[in-house]
Amino acid sequence: MLDINSFFGGFFDMIFSMSINDVIDILIVAYIFYKVFMFIKDTRAEQVLKGIVLLFVATQISEILKLHTLYWILIKALDLGFIAALVIFQPELRAGLEYIGRTKFNFFLKNSASVSEEIFDKTIEEIVEALYSLSRQKIGALIILERQTKIGDIINTGTSIDGAISRQLLINIFIPNTPLHDGAVVIRDSQIKAAACFLPLTQSKDLSKDLGTRHRAAVGVSEVSDCISLIVSEETGDVSIAKAGKLYRNISKERMTNILRSNLKVTVQEKSFFKGGIFK
Repeated sequence: MLDINSFFGGFFDMIFSMSINDVIDILIVAYIFYKVFMFIKDTRAEQVLKGIVLLFVATQISEILKLHTLYWILIKALDLGFIAALVIFQPELRAGLEYIGRTKFNFFLKNSASVSEEIFDKTIEEIVEALYSLSRQKIGALIILERQTKIGDIINTGTSIDGAISRQLLINIFIPNTPLHDGAVVIRDSQIKAAACFLPLTQSKDLSKDLGTRHRAAVGVSEVSDCISLIVSEETGDVSIAKAGKLYRNISKERMTNILRSNLKVTVQEKSFFKGGIFK
């Protein structure tokens, strides 16, 4: 029978014998596990991870109970598990590496000059006015706002424009039966970079069945980058927004303005430290 006093005595001896390096090591590992869990939370990767944990537990139990055949099968499954995990988690691994790549060390950004509030507000106004003008006319539209993750491969699928952002140009692009109306507009660095761009479709099963290709493409591109997708429904005129693989429907004009301001302002301030900026 386990001696409780001996157990706790040994435990506290171990705690008090730890060096500062051991504490730092444990805290770093705990933080990494926490960030990984938060990153995969509410995704299909979370369910796969639970399955892997159960597989490890089953392997240990089968070894303890000397279930040799079951143990052999589980060990072989774990041997192949590493390669299988790379295939299964490919989208999440890519998103995770992009997240690390977007991490900035902003030690020198606190005193950087910010982009003109007037220019920033004007740009947001032009985008929002175009969206809700198209909404009133029930003209379908899909606008992608590039942020930290570059989506040049998607821009290259469309027709280059490199034009200043204006409601007139955005509205004109999406007028039905015009050459560029079918596809997405991509906005990068205060410019309408390209139109009629092709986007990857989401494979998510959570989207409503009444949503068409435009909404699925908007969610799809937000799954593989940190961009913001703005959608106008051709059927209902509703305006929606997709971010980080999530779709938020029927957004009011005022709320849309607030969402764009809060999400794009960070990007603007970070880029203003370098030469130029997103809304220069």
